[in-house]
Amino acid sequence: MKVPVLSTSGSKEGEVELPIVFSTPLRNDLIHKAYVHLESHKFQRQGRYPNAGMDVVAESNSPPTGHGQARVARMSGGGGGRQGQGGGVAMVRKGRQAHPPLAEKITYKVLNKKENKIALCSAIAATASSALVKVRGHHIEKIEHFPVVVSDQIESISKSKELSKIFDVLHLSQDVTRLENRQKRRSGKSLLRGRKTKVGKSVLLVVQDSKNLSKASGSLTGVDVVETKNLSVLDLAPGAKPIRLTIFSKGSIEEIGKMKSPHLELMVTTR
Repeated sequence: MKVPVLSTSGSKEGEVELPIVFSTPLRNDLIHKAYVHLESHKFQRQGRYPNAGMDVVAESNSPPTGHGQARVARMSGGGGGRQGQGGGVAMVRKGRQAHPPLAEKITYKVLNKKENKIALCSAIAATASSALVKVRGHHIEKIEHFPVVVSDQIESISKSKELSKIFDVLHLSQDVTRLENRQKRRSGKSLLRGRKTKVGKSVLLVVQDSKNLSKASGSLTGVDVVETKNLSVLDLAPGAKPIRLTIFSKGSIEEIGKMKSPHLELMVTTR
């Protein structure tokens, strides 16, 4: 299957043959599994101070029974403060947690290499489906061919103004504008923790060298840039929901064609 290669001015610059990776069947189950496992690699361990709620002077009566009160250890002291209150156990005021989270808990989920590779290839292949891209919510009314392949000239862009003009020519600005109009102020814990707005995902640029393009996309809402060697299911299917509006450079298509996987070799032999 061949798709046109577009220049930064929107004109057609020839065609490129899509690699066999783009023939991988869609596997929603593996994409979801890969996303969940890879997302766990970013988790930060949680733990509690082992003596939290226990650094108190509290003793039980000796003997603990026969006093007409519970056997809970009580605070000692000469008067005032917490004298006589329960302490050192989970059920009392300012007591410890009954079952606090432990830093030893394993949160890093390991994924099989073959499953990860099939999930990645399936996500890459899904970018060629306009139906899947539209179902996710992207605005693609004026885009004719999928996947969208652009010449390698786009990798030299270093200014947001120039990249915005290219998006206008390629009819991608409509999707960026979609996010700009949907940002709403949040309240509650997210606001207190500095996440006052929730930004969605728009265009993903897959290139060979992202040094210049990363600077240019910094001020564009929802636009991300990733190098082909670092491409992941996390980039292609945010939230484990395929598939994101993705733009490939011509060089990245050639590099994707070098991917190796047992299922790709099987597809070649059965053709």
